[in-house]
Amino acid sequence: MMNEYTAKDFKKGQPRWCPGCGDHFFLASLHKAMAEIGIAPHDTAVISGIGCSSRLPYYMNTYAMQTIHGRSAAVATGCKVANPDLAVWQVSGDGDGLAIGGNHFIHAVRRNIDLNMILLNNRIYGLTKGQYSPTSPRGFVSKSSPYGTVEDPFNPAELCFGARGHFFARSVATDAEGTIDILKAAASHKGASVCEILQNCVIFNDGTHSSVSTKEGRAKNAIYLEHGKPMLFGENKEFGLAQNGFSLKVVKLGENGITEKDILVHDAHCEDNTLQLKLALMEGPDFPIALGVIRDVEAPTYNDAVHQQIDEVTEKKKYHNFQELLMTNDIWEVK
Repeated sequence: MMNEYTAKDFKKGQPRWCPGCGDHFFLASLHKAMAEIGIAPHDTAVISGIGCSSRLPYYMNTYAMQTIHGRSAAVATGCKVANPDLAVWQVSGDGDGLAIGGNHFIHAVRRNIDLNMILLNNRIYGLTKGQYSPTSPRGFVSKSSPYGTVEDPFNPAELCFGARGHFFARSVATDAEGTIDILKAAASHKGASVCEILQNCVIFNDGTHSSVSTKEGRAKNAIYLEHGKPMLFGENKEFGLAQNGFSLKVVKLGENGITEKDILVHDAHCEDNTLQLKLALMEGPDFPIALGVIRDVEAPTYNDAVHQQIDEVTEKKKYHNFQELLMTNDIWEVK
């Protein structure tokens, strides 16, 4: 049975982010989610890299560590393997996590280490004052691309799925309820869980997720996916997603004989990620942006496998410590 905690039990310090920064919204949701999850602060570790979002460990009343740029997944991996009883949360921005940290990100996902991996995506480098990031759209004008970027961005979901990820969820930082829901789901998932948080940078990339930043915007431009529920969206749930050959299409209930029976039902537990990836890659204005838990599939974890292997090898060995190892060699008795 989990203990009862409040958000206050996980709070520490005074956040030093710009007023209106999406990090404030996410931090509040993380505190509340951890309280509802019920794992004690002393059984929790929060690890980050470098960047605006990576200051978050300073505001957590848990074990916490800000590491070096792009290496939070590597440090979090060591933390979890060394102490598998800890609940480990790894926090990165889109620059820290997908640029210099991109290699660590994909391998932590591929290995399926039992980490809660948070990607705070504002499509910009904020701490270093406004350079484009791996998730900035083609043509994006920034301090490091004054004439617009000439490259296509990463889609975090596509990168996660390509690395054989087993859990992917998405929320908007300003949507506290939606964010808490996916954080709790991530904590319940055994393995590498990736949560993409769409957030705003009011200084260098204001309005980057404006279509879904408000409750009204999400009602029009987003779809909340729930396992086992039909994929309906719209202000009055008047639209749905239906199959169109090997792709998807938006349909309206009541038009051309369309009923709820024609609407696809979300299966987050399906091992084949084909449809889940299509959902994760949807973009406006033709499709709604998918929010909620998109993929949640069970699989063996790296940390469990490592400890199981150690136990199996240890059991077969003739020695179990250094003293016993010495005794396996030739021994001379000196008189």
